[in-house]
Amino acid sequence: MTIKEAQSDIDNWIKTVGVRYFNELTNLGILMEEVGELSRLMVRKYGEQSFKESDKNKDLGDEMADVLWVLLCLANQTGIDMTAALQKNFEKKNIRDATRHLNNEKLK
Repeated sequence: MTIKEAQSDIDNWIKTVGVRYFNELTNLGILMEEVGELSRLMVRKYGEQSFKESDKNKDLGDEMADVLWVLLCLANQTGIDMTAALQKNFEKKNIRDATRHLNNEKLK
């Protein structure tokens, strides 16, 4: 599935199963919640916090997909083509960071 296909599939799902999009600010709040859930799981899996019983069966990929879902909802709502935005972002990083990381002593 491409990013463009994902945006289209989400738009179709929202307009059929989901009835309509939540407004942009509501979706921003939901995005923050989903990022928090991802953070909670990452901290327990890769950090020093221990798992709570309620976190033990959570799937990291599913939590990441939740974040991506809401991000693509916001892109749809605001008219952003995420494929084009990501390509432009790569171009920016390739110019700005062409040697930045290679010259970073902390990464060696």
